[in-house]
Amino acid sequence: MRVNESAMLRAAVVMVSVWFAGSLASCASSEGGEMKVPLSFSGGHEIGKKDFGRPVVLIAAALEVKPEVFREAFSGVTPARGRGPSREEAQKNKAALMKVLAPHKVTNERLDEVSNYYRFRPEKMELWPTTPAKGYAVVEEGKIKSITMTSPGSGYCSPPKVTVKGVSGVEFEVTLSFNKDLKKNGGVERCVVKE
Repeated sequence: MRVNESAMLRAAVVMVSVWFAGSLASCASSEGGEMKVPLSFSGGHEIGKKDFGRPVVLIAAALEVKPEVFREAFSGVTPARGRGPSREEAQKNKAALMKVLAPHKVTNERLDEVSNYYRFRPEKMELWPTTPAKGYAVVEEGKIKSITMTSPGSGYCSPPKVTVKGVSGVEFEVTLSFNKDLKKNGGVERCVVKE
């Protein structure tokens, strides 16, 4: 039994040694060539100071109005601090919103749908629905040759920070896309190296 265990141990050591040597060889061969390195996105959920604690750019795009229009509409709302609004308060707030939004062809049903989708409680560290963007950079000798987005993600209301592992001293310019499709709203349309 001990002979078999010893033989198995030697075989395992040989296998690990072969794998390790192969890994080193593959790393060495990729140093001089191109490598696809995933893009890392962080942040992108910063709310503007004039946006009443709401992702206004996302809500406005989903309602197909300009952010200024939604800000004007929301300025007539009286928030119920630390509690849910009473029925009367909710009706008054809805009337204030619709007074501004109805002339822009926003229906009560659509306002409810969008408001419910982007509802969140920051005091509980919640965030509205988001999907991370994905992409990769083609890197050669520590320099980025090209960037490809594979999925725009959604829910960004400000440009996220982009980093690429192994690449330093590079800034990225991110352009977001806003539209009425809630699942695509606030996606990364473009990501390029800033010149």
